[in-house]
Order: sequence, then C-alpha cells, then structure tokens
Amino acid sequence: MKDKKKIYILLFIAIFVILLFLFQGLNENNFKYNLYKRIPKVLAIILTGGAIAFSSIIFQTITNNRILTPSILGLDALYGFLQTLAVFIFGASSIVMTSHKVNFIITMTLMILSTLILYKVMFKNGKNNIFFLLLVGTVLGTLFKSLSTFMQVLIDPNEFEALQGKLFASFSNVNTDILLVVVIIMLLVFAFIYDDLKKLDVMLLGRDTSINLGIDYNKLSKKILLVVSVLVSISTALVGSITFLGLIVVNVSYEMFKTFKHSYLILGAMLISIIALVGGQFFVERILNYNSTVSIIINFIGGIYFIYLLLKENKR
Repeated sequence: MKDKKKIYILLFIAIFVILLFLFQGLNENNFKYNLYKRIPKVLAIILTGGAIAFSSIIFQTITNNRILTPSILGLDALYGFLQTLAVFIFGASSIVMTSHKVNFIITMTLMILSTLILYKVMFKNGKNNIFFLLLVGTVLGTLFKSLSTFMQVLIDPNEFEALQGKLFASFSNVNTDILLVVVIIMLLVFAFIYDDLKKLDVMLLGRDTSINLGIDYNKLSKKILLVVSVLVSISTALVGSITFLGLIVVNVSYEMFKTFKHSYLILGAMLISIIALVGGQFFVERILNYNSTVSIIINFIGGIYFIYLLLKENKR
C-alpha cells in the first residue's frame, strides 16, 4: 500500500508539472498559439522520459548492475556518427538533414539494424555472454566517436553548426509526424514485452536461480536487449542523447521503492523521468531563457550522481 501511495504522489506531481508547463504565462491573446506549440513538446518529453526510464531499468535487471545504462551499448555514439556521416556525405541542406521525418526514420532504422547485426554475431551458436556484448559495445562506441570527430574536423564550419543541433538533446523543435510514428512503435514494443514483465522480478535473483525457477534466461535476455535497443534508438533519434537520465531516475526509483516488483519500479522510474524532463525544460525556458539545455543540466547532475554511486558501491 505504501508503494501505491508513492506512485499516486509521483503521478500528482507529474500532472502538476505538466499543467504548469502547458498553461503558465498564457492569456487570451496567446493561449491558442502557445498551447499548440507546447502540447507536442510535452508529448515528446513524456515519450522520451518513458522510453529512457523503461529501457534503463530492464537493462539493469539483465546486467544485474545499477551503474550501467543502455548508453554503454554505444547507441548514443552510433547516433552521433550517423548524423555526422549524413552531413559529411550529403551536406546539411540535404533532405536527410532538413526533413525531421526522413532523418528520424533513416537513423532509427540504421540503429536498430546495427544492433540486430551485433546481437546476431555476439549470440551466434547459442552463446549468451552479455558482458562481452557490453565490452564490444563500449569499443564500438569509442570507434564511432573517433570517426565522428574526424569527419567533424573536415566538414564546413556552417554545416558543423547545423550538425550541432542534431547532436544535443532538444525539445524546442518537435515534428508532430514523428510523434505519431513514435507512439505507434512504443505501443508495439510494450505489447511485445508486456507478458514478460513479471519474469523480470525473477531475473533479479540472477541467471542460475532464474533458470532453476523455469525462466528461459537466454531467450528473454535477447528479447529484452532488442527492446532496449529499439527504445534507446527512438529516444535518441527523437530528441538526441541524454546520457545520465536513465542512471538518475532508475536509482532514485530503487531508493523510493524498496521492492523487487518491476510494476512499481518501472512506473515510478517513468514518472520520475517525466517530472525531471518537464521540470527541467520549464526551468530552461522560463528561468534561464534558453541559455542552456535540459541535456546539459541532467548530464551535470548525473555526472555528480554517478561519482556518488561509484563511491557508495566501493564502500560496500
């Protein structure tokens, strides 16, 4: 009952922050225009926050590590590499960069295909070494970042400036056509993984115990990694990379809900993520007057929190 009350409190805070973001500063002269601009932005924040929180918490379940996040798979670096490659080959004025819908579909498709190829190679012959996969992901992430930096040095400064808008998370310019595609994909993803959510509670006990209790650990791990890659691809292609958000919200959720039930942990993490992003965007727009971005604030706080977690784990 205590956990349910916490969920209701978080839900109330999330609704309050969303309404504050939507209606603050509106009057009869600007009501229709500003509300039309703010609603897609809030929807993008909710989708991004939900995708990051959900993917992070199920990823930490199969890795059994509260410090790791899906970014270790190198998907953020792959996104930056694909954007840089598009500018390097086609230019910043090409349809690949100017059309949000085309850019989103191409980027997300290539990210998912790359992940599927990686999983196919890594899990060949029935092998299922997740930590070796993480090591390969880290190496590939470093490679993609190096290649991106090399191409960014060679491209025109004006095109590099246009590229920067794609590499940093932004909720300022959200395409409504993209949001519709994202909503459909996320609904399909949740339907795909819904029946296995209760099995995640058992997976927290470890690989050997899960297998002894009747869980097909290898199959479920591959399924979860596929879902993680799709959700990370969606959130990254939608707004850009927010590295430490998943780390923050998942660990705060673990601290708030002293339970093994993923039904509470996932819902709590998603609500915390939405509150953090909506509140952060409100702070950036209304207080800082767009002099910073949400990603910079979250990555700064997340970096400090990450060091705190490392020190905490070291004491244990």
